[in-house]
Amino acid sequence: MISLLHAAYADGLDPRAVVAEAYRRIAAVDDPGIFLALVLEAEALAAAAALPPFDPATMPLWGVPFAVKDNIDVAGLPTTAACPGFAHTPAETAPAVARLLAAGAILIGKTNLDQFATGLVGLRTPYPVPRNAIDPAYVPGGSSSGSAVAVAHGIVSFALGTDTAGSGRVPAALNNVVGLKPSLGAVSSRGMLPACRTLDTLSVFAGTVADADAAFRVMVAFDGADPWSRTLPVAAAPAGIPAGLRLGLPDAASLHFGGDRLSEAAFAASVADLEPLIGTGVPIDLSPMFAVASLLYDGPWVAERYAAIRPVMVTRPEILHPTTRTVIAAAERYSAADAFAGLYRLAELRRDASAIWDHIDVLAVPTYPRPQTCASVVADPIGPNSELGTYTNFVNLLDWCALAIPGRPRADGFPSGLTLLAPRGCDGLLATLGARLHAAAAVRIGAGTYPVPAAEPGPAQAQPGEFELAVVGAHLSGLPLNRELTEHGARYLRTVATRPDYRLYALPGGPPHRPGLLRVAVDEGGAIETEVWALPPSAFGTFVAGIPEPLGIGTLRLADGTAPKGFLVEAAGVAGAVDITRFGGWRHYMASRAAA
Repeated sequence: MISLLHAAYADGLDPRAVVAEAYRRIAAVDDPGIFLALVLEAEALAAAAALPPFDPATMPLWGVPFAVKDNIDVAGLPTTAACPGFAHTPAETAPAVARLLAAGAILIGKTNLDQFATGLVGLRTPYPVPRNAIDPAYVPGGSSSGSAVAVAHGIVSFALGTDTAGSGRVPAALNNVVGLKPSLGAVSSRGMLPACRTLDTLSVFAGTVADADAAFRVMVAFDGADPWSRTLPVAAAPAGIPAGLRLGLPDAASLHFGGDRLSEAAFAASVADLEPLIGTGVPIDLSPMFAVASLLYDGPWVAERYAAIRPVMVTRPEILHPTTRTVIAAAERYSAADAFAGLYRLAELRRDASAIWDHIDVLAVPTYPRPQTCASVVADPIGPNSELGTYTNFVNLLDWCALAIPGRPRADGFPSGLTLLAPRGCDGLLATLGARLHAAAAVRIGAGTYPVPAAEPGPAQAQPGEFELAVVGAHLSGLPLNRELTEHGARYLRTVATRPDYRLYALPGGPPHRPGLLRVAVDEGGAIETEVWALPPSAFGTFVAGIPEPLGIGTLRLADGTAPKGFLVEAAGVAGAVDITRFGGWRHYMASRAAA
């Protein structure tokens, strides 16, 4: 979180250490598909060293590492759009990126994408494909694949993508991060290679809604040199959810999960988190929206993609990825008359679709119907891609804003996502509601309702400048001492078991009852469930100072390969304690105790 990183800077953390950590994580992740170009580490360190004295009021992104999708210009770095034959090195930086740099952000590199931002899968690139941060068997999502994966691995605090048909939302959901799709025209698109110039916008990926909104607010500005820029008042996020806010949800006929019961159940669970915040949802018929979506690829708007790269299509089509070429070449069957017919049809459908705002203020939809495997996309490059855009393709054509938020994970541990939609200019409202929803989902996930397989490391990691702390007892989310974490600004990261060389004890005394985790030989222990939380350095020290004997803080070895600090008990402290290792964790033990 930017706020925690800034708290660490206020305590004396050197931004060069944060930059160095970003490059260390790039090496540790070992995924050659994430970045297409990196700023030299020495140059990034020099940029960090050149920052003026820490002042987040005047430089709200001071020392925050970020990345940029490689269809957005940065002076001195090549813009390839994932097409080596198209590559060129621009002399000017896109205005939106320049505003981020002026606000103190530190650029790390440029990220991979579906070629010419055409696709929602992330596989349409001649470079190595970025691996999904949760499970590499699944697609990372596109077209902003590298940006989403870079944030998911904690390499950068936020990253820029672009969004025409869902490229700022689908990769966010598939990698369990936030994806902010602004109102069209709020952010300058100058310096961005267009896909559909009338529909494109820069987008933001981040670990939290607050971080995405912070980057977005820095970029918002009217640009007189950009004909698509609008003087669009984007109200600040309200302090709380406005009273009487009306929620819309897809009616039964509008819910499509491709027969995937796990995705269907995850969306229902996310709605169960949302409705207490805003009230029971009103069923909405999405058939006008689906009809709008069909215009994007099965109508004349594909000709706008052709127009964006016409010189390549006419003179050098062989340099294109085969699927990209197939998709864009479909434009050749449309005439100018077809384009006008499409505009007329869109105007009719937009009137029907926008009528929902007479009855609701926010529409919540699944971000994608179901995850797609890389194998399924290789077998059919078009069908799975189209399905991923079911709930995203219509949004820009209708001129709405959107915010994709991690929801409840599927029962198999893979993330699902929920997207909030509203009329243009309502970005602030979505940020407020989205932040509350994300927090509610994180707390419930932390409670272990939907366990994540211990062998699969999740993308949630501490940001540069934070400490990871694993807890096993009364500090777990929803239990009596969890407030000691939240009051210190801690945030939940993941639920994961230890390696099978620990024993768990219920210590004498209480309430609150306390556990003791003791490391033993592998054959003498078991895997114990933990929650991993992130703490800023100052809070970590204060928190640790209050831990009573026989407990202490040591290094835990977890099943996902990480080694955070965590609660351990002295061997002498388990005298008279009850061995509860067989329960596998404190929650199961307490549940058994309550039942007894």
